Amino acid sequence: MFEQLGLIGCGLMGGSFALALKEAGLVKRVVGYSKSPSTTERARQMGVIDDIAPTAAMAASGADLVLLAMPVAATEATLQSIQQQVTHRTLVMDVGSTKTDVVHAARSALGNSFGSFVPAHPITGKEVAGVEHADVHLYRNALVVLTPTEHTLAPQLQHAEALWKALGCRVTRMAPETHDTAFAAVSHLPHLLAFAMMNGVLAQPEAAHFLSLAGPGFRDFTRIAGGEPRLWRDVLLANKKEVLAQSRHFQQALQQLEQAMLADDDQALQALLTHASDARLHWTMGQPPAARTPA
Repeated sequence: MFEQLGLIGCGLMGGSFALALKEAGLVKRVVGYSKSPSTTERARQMGVIDDIAPTAAMAASGADLVLLAMPVAATEATLQSIQQQVTHRTLVMDVGSTKTDVVHAARSALGNSFGSFVPAHPITGKEVAGVEHADVHLYRNALVVLTPTEHTLAPQLQHAEALWKALGCRVTRMAPETHDTAFAAVSHLPHLLAFAMMNGVLAQPEAAHFLSLAGPGFRDFTRIAGGEPRLWRDVLLANKKEVLAQSRHFQQALQQLEQAMLADDDQALQALLTHASDARLHWTMGQPPAARTPA
């Protein structure tokens, strides 16, 4: 059990984490800080936090567990502000969607206390933001990716793994760079495409009429475009190199489909569609999809 959680960012992710820790009996006290006083007050009223801290440093003061649950662009400044409160007995984690930049920021900000930081990415969330949407079950059955470095202290890493597992999560480890490459493909680019799809429709004079006709397929495809714009702005810029590399892969695949259509090549088009369809069905059923591209 942790004596005190210093929660920096009392929104959906941070609030859900605090609620889950409380339900599991893993923390005695939660002290929260957010840039918006109304957010922390709402979090206190909801029972997400027990006390309000006026600064991030005061939220971390006396805490043996600190969670950063704010935009990744604020990581370095936030860690700098709490550096004096972090000891070799403190477990510091984040929940950001990018990791190479976060590790770099932590290395720069924490100095000799860098080993206490265990970068974490829980693969969960909602399209809505804010502490009012905090969910005690948000992390249950979620995959959590930890990206420790050679400087991460073994006890902190062990405590982080045990904590997430106690919340009902599946935990895996990978290098920060590997994480960012993988999630550019399966998360960051899909969000970019969903935003682009919505903007592409909205740019047309008939946009309102088109959207009134949209069915479940369009709704499912563009669902993630409802994500918090500032959060995704930071993620896309932080992982720009990898997202743009994945965008080139996507453009090549799209061009293959377009070329088959332009040529009225029904066999080539069907082969490309079948390749994607079979891989998607096998992946849904838990089987690894083939990686090759059809001829």
